[in-house]
Amino acid sequence: MTSARSALNADMVPRRPRRWLRIVSGIFVTVVTVISLGVAAAQLGLPWQMGEGDRNHVYDGPAGSQRYQVHLPPQHDGTARLPVVMAIHGCAMTGYGWNSMKATTQFNRLADREGFIVVYPTQLISRNVIACWNSADPREQHRHTGEPALLAGVARQVVEKYGGDPAQVHVAGASSGAGTAVILAATYPDVFATVTSVAGGEYGLNQVDPDDPDSTSPLDTARQAWAQMGERARQVPLLVIQGEQDEVVPPLVATRLVAHWTAVGDLVDDGLPNDSLGLTEETVSVPAAAGRHAYTHSTITTPDGSSIVESYHVQGMGHAWPGPDGDGRYTDRAGPDASQIVWEFAERHPMR
Repeated sequence: MTSARSALNADMVPRRPRRWLRIVSGIFVTVVTVISLGVAAAQLGLPWQMGEGDRNHVYDGPAGSQRYQVHLPPQHDGTARLPVVMAIHGCAMTGYGWNSMKATTQFNRLADREGFIVVYPTQLISRNVIACWNSADPREQHRHTGEPALLAGVARQVVEKYGGDPAQVHVAGASSGAGTAVILAATYPDVFATVTSVAGGEYGLNQVDPDDPDSTSPLDTARQAWAQMGERARQVPLLVIQGEQDEVVPPLVATRLVAHWTAVGDLVDDGLPNDSLGLTEETVSVPAAAGRHAYTHSTITTPDGSSIVESYHVQGMGHAWPGPDGDGRYTDRAGPDASQIVWEFAERHPMR
């Protein structure tokens, strides 16, 4: 799920013994090979990666092709229009293979109980060698092109093929996948009813200097997200989940994301970021208990009670998807049940 950035000057790299270089090179090759094999296995749809209700598909469109797995709950009978939740993995993960979003979130179990369809896209290593979604690349932040077009195409294909409810298509992402989920909310607000970011950041986060984040305000990037929405602009409810001990995506990024998306909501309302919505904010603290992390839950709502942004800040949690049943390298079982929270948030906010 990690998404690290480095800019080392080759002239500044100290000389190391050749043996050290061989060891480092070997480790790098091993890591890339393991990730590549995991992604390849996911794309092959091997039998042990498919359970009852699972279907593997490829979406083909003008922007290219995208592999994904769909999970259909027992309630899918071909007549009922069921909600759809798309879960987008982070770096060094897959959608439904090795170290997968499927295992991390355990959405299938929840979907079988609650009656919704789950979609797990998986990144190609030809697009990113460690399977990150390229949310920091400006070329992947626009409608009709790149990853946004592919993932929106997947969502539409699932709705059409399996009779999903087009007013209840939701997207949740982790780390780089969270960045992509927010981009989808800005570029395809007519497709996705809600968006969830777990350890992710705002639209255009790549423009923010980590050494001087105040030089680019959340309002600056909010204006860009609003511009991407164009004539399709609507207030897309956002759920943010952030670990307070996250050293990969610091808590400041989540704080900015809340301010950023609140400003987007104001801009959608009347083009003025002046709190003209009459927003109210409420925060509830949940103490630590029985091996569980403490956390705060904040809700920013409009006068009619609809959420613009909800956020969970989890004490003691690092760069992870929280949940007691998660199974993966980037899971914190002492955190609140993010998958349940995502579903309850989505259920409350069908597209208007």
